[in-house]
Amino acid sequence: MTLPLPLFHRIAGQPVIVLGTGEGAMAKRRLVERAGGLVVGDIAAGLAQGARLAFIAHESHVDAVSGADPDRSAADAAALRAAGLLVNVVDRPDLCDFTTPAIVDRAPVLLAIGTGGASAGLAKALRLRLETLLPAKLGALADALAAARQALRARYPDAGHRRRALDAALGEGGVLDPLGDDGSGASAGARVAAWLEKTDEADDLSGPDKSPNETPSEVIVIRLASADPEDLTLREARLLGGADQIAHEPGVSPEVLARARADAGRIAIGRDQPPPVVKGRLIVLRTLD
Repeated sequence: MTLPLPLFHRIAGQPVIVLGTGEGAMAKRRLVERAGGLVVGDIAAGLAQGARLAFIAHESHVDAVSGADPDRSAADAAALRAAGLLVNVVDRPDLCDFTTPAIVDRAPVLLAIGTGGASAGLAKALRLRLETLLPAKLGALADALAAARQALRARYPDAGHRRRALDAALGEGGVLDPLGDDGSGASAGARVAAWLEKTDEADDLSGPDKSPNETPSEVIVIRLASADPEDLTLREARLLGGADQIAHEPGVSPEVLARARADAGRIAIGRDQPPPVVKGRLIVLRTLD
């Protein structure tokens, strides 16, 4: 199965075509308006205004005599696609260029849960579970990190240091754990500021003998139990998620490699070949003998 590419699309102030009547169309209008988009209910008007996205939610009408469905949705989808728009057709994943996920809103944090059109009910069930797990203060933490971006860059000029510092602070039990509570009652901004003001060498990932602009090399070898990513231990999955580079032997499955950061470099190596010397954290994936 080819997986879709998940994206967040800014539509504030932009025209978006929404066709149809009934609750399905109303739901799409609310979705567009929630994101600040301008709903246009006519194809010609939407094209004239430069719309790039379209939702189609025609209610099905079956001819009482012939039993034939004229399928306005398919015709409109074809016309809009020919005009260069990306199209979503309610309850017709075969006609969709994109699907709309179930959303967990902790603005500016948004979690989007999609099933590729397989089951909106499953996406909804997962959203409801996550709603109970994610604290309301999550958005405030995101805002605080955004406000501290320059201070964070000054403290950790190297991008690799910066990423690892954030990984440590935001990880389970870390000083900025988004699901934890340090018990201080401090605001998110105060917590971020206190973290950045620390001078303890153990918190400084450059170390006492390192220049703040020097990226240390770290090599971690993972010998995989199988080609199934579900067999990765929790520690192995976390290491993959924080790697700067991935060196992998033949036989390492694409499914396992997909668990690494998408922007981590990939280096193919021979079986039992020594890993290359690189800056940052190198994860070496080896297969069992």
